[in-house]
Formats: sequence, structure tokens, C-alpha cells
Amino acid sequence: MGQTKHQGPMKKSKIPAPQHWVSPIPFGLGKVKPKHIRDTMKVAWDNKDNLGYAKNIITKGVCDGCALGVSGLYDQTLTGPHICTTRLNVLRLNTMPAIDEEIFHADIDELRQYSSTELRELGRIPYPMIRRKGERKFSRLTWDDAMDMIAGKMKQLDPKQYAFYLTSRGITNESYYVAGKVARFLGANHIDNASRICHSPSKTALKRSVGVGASTANYQDWIGTDVLLFWGSVASNSSPVSTKYMLEAKKKGTKIIVINPYREPSMEKYWIPSNPESALFGTKVADDFYQINIGGDIAFMHGIMKHWFDKEEVQHGAAINHSFVEEHVKGYEELKQQVTSQSWEEITASSGVTKERIIELSELLANSKNAVFAWALGLTMHSFATDNISQVANLALLRGFLGREHNGLMPFRGHSSVQGSGEMGADPFVLPGGDFKGNNIERIEKLWGFELAKWQGDVVGVTLENILLPEDHERKVKLYYLSGGNFLETMPDPEFVEKALSELDIRVHQDIILNTSTLVDAKEAVIVLPAKTRYEQEGGGTSTSTERMVYFSPEIEGNKNKIEEARTEWKIYIDLAKRVKPETAHLVDFKDGQAVREEIAKANPSYDGVQHLKKQGDVFQWGGAWLCEGGVCPTPDGKGNLIPVEIPDLNKKPGDFYLTTRRGKQFNSMVYKETDPINGAERYDVLLNAEDAEENRIQDGEAVVLYNQYGIFQGQAKLASIAKGNLGVHFPEGNFLLPKGRYEQFAKIPDYNIGVKVEKAEKFNARKDTQYLEKRIDDLEDTPGA
Repeated sequence: MGQTKHQGPMKKSKIPAPQHWVSPIPFGLGKVKPKHIRDTMKVAWDNKDNLGYAKNIITKGVCDGCALGVSGLYDQTLTGPHICTTRLNVLRLNTMPAIDEEIFHADIDELRQYSSTELRELGRIPYPMIRRKGERKFSRLTWDDAMDMIAGKMKQLDPKQYAFYLTSRGITNESYYVAGKVARFLGANHIDNASRICHSPSKTALKRSVGVGASTANYQDWIGTDVLLFWGSVASNSSPVSTKYMLEAKKKGTKIIVINPYREPSMEKYWIPSNPESALFGTKVADDFYQINIGGDIAFMHGIMKHWFDKEEVQHGAAINHSFVEEHVKGYEELKQQVTSQSWEEITASSGVTKERIIELSELLANSKNAVFAWALGLTMHSFATDNISQVANLALLRGFLGREHNGLMPFRGHSSVQGSGEMGADPFVLPGGDFKGNNIERIEKLWGFELAKWQGDVVGVTLENILLPEDHERKVKLYYLSGGNFLETMPDPEFVEKALSELDIRVHQDIILNTSTLVDAKEAVIVLPAKTRYEQEGGGTSTSTERMVYFSPEIEGNKNKIEEARTEWKIYIDLAKRVKPETAHLVDFKDGQAVREEIAKANPSYDGVQHLKKQGDVFQWGGAWLCEGGVCPTPDGKGNLIPVEIPDLNKKPGDFYLTTRRGKQFNSMVYKETDPINGAERYDVLLNAEDAEENRIQDGEAVVLYNQYGIFQGQAKLASIAKGNLGVHFPEGNFLLPKGRYEQFAKIPDYNIGVKVEKAEKFNARKDTQYLEKRIDDLEDTPGA
């Protein structure tokens, strides 16, 4: 069966739809909502010294913000221009001048007074720098000296003792690919990327269930499907342009359902700035909310399936698509047995949703011909994340919501080209075009012309823990090479992370800006290398969107604030290889970006087509419009696998609350506003159910303390529509309550959810000296909020 190709952008409906308006009062005056017009004016003002270049990035470059894949002002979903505040917020990273040298070379303790937000606003890194042990200031270094020093250290170490990490900050497929190839060339398999702490379980679950590690559907499939279900995702906040697609979907009769502990205001009402009707009157986004317990998703999905199996007892085919299941699915009886053995008491207790409400959704899905299931970090940041997502796949497989128009499974990715990071092989378990095992290793060795070390590399969390191994341990990590990223503000247990970073012999930060982790000491030296942005990369670069669209972003000339000494990221990796292993480094050399793309097309056969992307606007979609087209999965036997799992035990003690972290006005850990314009929450606010507050005699706005055996968080109560027994705090501020070393068993993502106790601050502080064993974290009040 041939692949159906994506049809290209659809026309938008021009007919107003007052039934979806939030309010007839223009611009939502008087409501808590994003101030898009004001924010846009501020962005223009912030970029006034480089406005022409900023305009060219917006009109010619592929967005380096979210993973929707807007190229210039256009995308492949809807005709007409698209712009959003996430993209505008990130813009200044590409246009700003270098940091003032006086500030740059100030005493390290002065620099440490800045939060990451303030460090970012200082400007770009102007040239390579070093701060050796005992030195108070960074000093300038030549590129040659910096690279020789890193290479010299690598030559002394066993490759198991150094690690590479690449963030998702505007990094292109070319840089991911070359970094992955160079790491393996040096014999190092510790290479990981930012998807480890967001969507890695989506990939492991989808591969296990349907044989592919990517979205099986397109954004166009939202528009006109019967049901669009968002699981633990605030799509409107992370990828604002997606609300345009939601509005079009609603106009075509799609029901939008949100399953989330917190009734996210921006999934309820949103003002889409680039849609005149929505900008004026707002859009009611969700048709229904199911406020589920944190970690209650598996039970909730089992409830949906349990009702389906009950219906089947009465009438064959009432809920299950038997022809699809018989032809394309295996494991039906095992799943049925697992789900039907669970009682409604267990299901409702774990999910926090009543039987009546679960049946309501179960009926809706049973009566729908089409559905698209989209999910984000609410399903992935758990110790049982892969099992969570397997259950979403189970729902789709039982109903045949796969491999055709208006149907599919969609991990909703946050960052531009993070989808490409694993597909390029910047991952300890993966090589380009497949897993790090068997035939794929042999195939890549043949293509690359060198042998790969066969030991299994570690994920980012484990490599950080391995820094503190005994001196003579073969896996003690002594050098860490980072392309962007700030572990202090993305990983659990920041105190531990800071200790680990300071115990490295050498730490390399290849980046465009400073952040708080750049300022942590190291035993021998911290080396900082100035990287070019994606728009400065010679010969342009590509990035992969959530829906598998590979976009070409050209090199954009005319930067008035050009950083003369900044280098293209993939070129820096090749320079490193030449210094560590000069005699064979020709094997990883590329003359230009086009040569990298030619090889990517061979290394990952899905990317055959990337070599033809050469100018602005060029794009292709790997895998065609739908993966698993016609229900045929790329598994060994062509069938999807139904995966039975247990309802997880959260080990919740009486009186415990379950805590999750959420994002405010921020891009990953980069905070752009101290107050969330969507719900008015400050960075240290704790979202708390009103009944829970009353039971604990806590007033709205009152100082509260959250604590467990891992840490203490001091903030203010903010009464909110969140499921009873659940709390929300901002990421990364709440990371002090999260333990290190708790990983999901398949994808190794850290667990970002934990049980905590809540008390009024005055009560806690009055008793802590006598009754609490936990140490108080003194500097918690002024932890940088970025």
C-alpha cells in the first residue's frame, strides 16, 4: 500500500462562529488573560537595535520555539500567517548583542546574584572563556586553546568517563547528527538530549504498541475529527498557534475534551492573536474537562475500556471495532482479562473520577467514528509513563483510531526539532535509523567506516549521578560537554545537581547565553564556548516538527549584533574530533551542511528527502500523512500490541497530597513573566483545591509550606480548580521536593510527581525545630525563577 502524502495547508473557514466566543466584550477586557498586543509591542521595543534582522528571522526562518513547525509565517496545516508570543519571546536570543565585558569578567559571586532570566538578558557569549579552579573571574581564551584543552582531557580519560548532552534550544538536525556521530567516533556512548525529560516515554510506548516512535497523525487530522482528546497537555500555552487549529476543528464539529488534574484556563478560553474573530471575542476551547488525580490516568483509561467490555457482553460490536482488532491487533483476550478483573471501586479511587463521568466519556468514544489522542508531560513525567501511553494506544487500537484521516496518536511535543534529536542518534539507546543494537549497529558501522563501542551509554540523570562515583570507578564521569541546557533548573533535586556539576574535572558549556549552571565551580576548569544560533548556521539547517515535517531554515544575513567568534555547533564537534583523534577524523568531517544532509538521508532512511531541502520554505514529511496507514504497523508481524498493565500504587499516605509541576509563562526553564498571564499565579504560588484549603484551614494567598523527606518548598496558597488531594507548583521552583534517582523503567525519564504534606507556614515554622528531621533549605526563598 503506497503512502498517502500530506495535502498541504487547508483554507480556514471565514464564517464567524459566535457559539464558540468567550465574551461579546472585545479583547476580553477585564479578564485574566494574555495581553498579546502589549507583549508584541514590548518585543518590538526589545529588538529595536536589530529590527531588520528580527523581521527576517520571523519571515524567513523556521520557528525555534515550539514544535508546530511554522516556517517564516506559514505552516502546513492552515493557510494564512501565524505568529505567537512564544516565538516572539525567544526572538531576542537571536538578535541581542554580546554581554558587556565588564559584567562578563566580574567576580563570580557578583554574577551569581543574577537569576537565569537576568543572565539571559545580559546578552550573548562573545568569545571562548575559562574559569580555572580557585579563579574568581572568567578569562578570555582562543578557540585553539579552548579546544586543545578539552581534547587533551578527553585523551586522558576512558570514553566511559565523559558525557555529552544537547538541549532543544534551536538546535538543528545537522548538529544533533554530527554530535551523535562524533560522540560514537570518540568511543563515548553517554550522549543524551532534552527529550529524555519530556517525551522519551512516548517514543518507548509507541514503539512497543504500534512500532513507531513518532506521531502517527497530522494537525490537519484535528480539523473535523469527532473527538480531539488532550491528555495532561496545555497545548494552548506551550504551542499557542495550535489554538487556531482547535478553533477550525470546533467549526467543523469536533468535540475537544481535556483530561488534566487542573482545569487549565487557557484550554478553556483563549484569545488567538492572529485570528481576528478570536482576538476580539476569544474562543471557548474545551467542550469538557475531566479533572483526574495526578497519576490516575491508567485507572481512568481502564474505566473507559471496562465499560466497553461490559457493552460487548450485551451486544457484540457495541464498542470494540472487531474487524480492525482481528486484522491488525493482538493481545485482546489478555487485555480484556486484566481490565475486567478490576473493580469500579479501584478505578474511581485511583482516577478520582466518578463511574458516571467515566461512562459518559466511554460512550462518546464508543459512538465516535474518528478520534485523535494528543498528550504531553502530564502523561510522560511519571515513573510509569510508558504504561500510561500504552493505555492511550490500547484505546486507539480497540476502536481502530489509527492509520487514516482524522485519527491517530500524537505526542504533543514542546520544542522545535526535539523530535529530530533521537532520530539523528543523539540518544544512548538509538542510532540514526533505528535502535543501538544488532543489525542497525552493523549498518551504521559500514556507513560511517569505523567500529562503534558496544557498551550501553547512560541517560542524563544517571551520568549526573555517576560524577560522584569513587575516583577509580570506570564510569566515574569527569568531563561533561553540554550544548545548552541548565540541569540546575530542569532536573529533580537541584542541590544534588549543583554538587555533581561542581565535582566534574572539566565542564564545557557550548551555548549562546549564560545560565546559572554555567557559574557553578569545577575541579579543574569551566570552559564556555560561544555557539551560533540556528539562523547563523552556514548553509542553513533543518528541524523536525511534531507531525514529522522536516523544514529547511536558511542562513539569515544581516545581524547587526553579530558575534564574530561564535561558531556553528556541528562544526565545533568536528573540530573536537580532529583534536582528539587526528589520524582518523576525516571519517567524521563534512565540508558543509548539504553534505551532512546527504549522509542523514542514508543513515536514517525515513529522512530520505532531507538532501533535497535547500531553500526557504522547503519541507517534506517523513512516513507520509499517517503512520500505520490502513492499520498496518511497522512491528515484526505488522500488528499493534495491546499492553495490559496494573493500576499503579502511588504509595500515598493518609493526609498526603500529590504534587505535579506545571509551566507558566516560560519556554522550558526560561521564564518570561513572573506572573502567569493565564491564571494570575506567581512563581511560588501553590494551586490548591478550595475544599482541601478549608479542611486545612488555609486561606487564599496565605503562606504555606510543602514538605517531604526530600525537601521543603515555601510559597502561597492559590485556590484553583484542581482535583481534590492534588497540588500544582511551577517548574523548576518545585524541583526541590523531587528526589533524584527515580526513573521510569523503560525510558528512564525522571519522575516529576511526588507525595507531600501541606501546612500553614506559621504552624510549620513554630514546630519545625522540635518535630522535623528535614533540614530547612535556607536559600529557597530566593532560588532564581528561571
